[in-house]
Amino acid sequence: MAQQSWLETILRSLNVELPLRDNLDDYIDIIVPEIRKWGEDLSEMNYYSSKGGKPWLEVRDEDNFHNTIVHFFNEGGEYLRSTDGNVIKGQWRLLEGTNKMIIDLGGGLSELYELAYLDSYFFILKKHGDQKRARKYFAMGFEPYIKGLEWRDYVEELFNTYRRKHRTYQLITGAVVILIIIVLALSFF
Repeated sequence: MAQQSWLETILRSLNVELPLRDNLDDYIDIIVPEIRKWGEDLSEMNYYSSKGGKPWLEVRDEDNFHNTIVHFFNEGGEYLRSTDGNVIKGQWRLLEGTNKMIIDLGGGLSELYELAYLDSYFFILKKHGDQKRARKYFAMGFEPYIKGLEWRDYVEELFNTYRRKHRTYQLITGAVVILIIIVLALSFF
């Protein structure tokens, strides 16, 4: 019986649950600090920019948000935003030596963002400044990977990044502990 509860304890520790939150910003607030160390920097443009364009589908938690908004951060600083097929051209650029990006849509409309998280599947920017009345995060996912997902499913997929890394860490730690126990046990015989 003690062996079964020991095994159950190990299995339970491998199952990491996502705490419940009410909105996308709150979920990102709790997930990104846990996964940031595995993310990339904006200087690694191959993760989000390409010559032919890498499609980043925007994700929002607003009830009345039903548009398909796809963003392209093309080489050379060209920025394209397609809203249900209607395209607006602009420019993007990095602020040298920082993880900040300016997106310029023309007509004097520019926005400053800081990188929150980036990998091959998720691209999350945080709008610079205090965003009490607006969305705090500009959340996107690689379109072929997240297409058809609701915002809560997007959050689950993002949290799976943590689950995978957390499990790997736990398995490696467990293997090292078992190896140490075996070495110690063999040294007594």
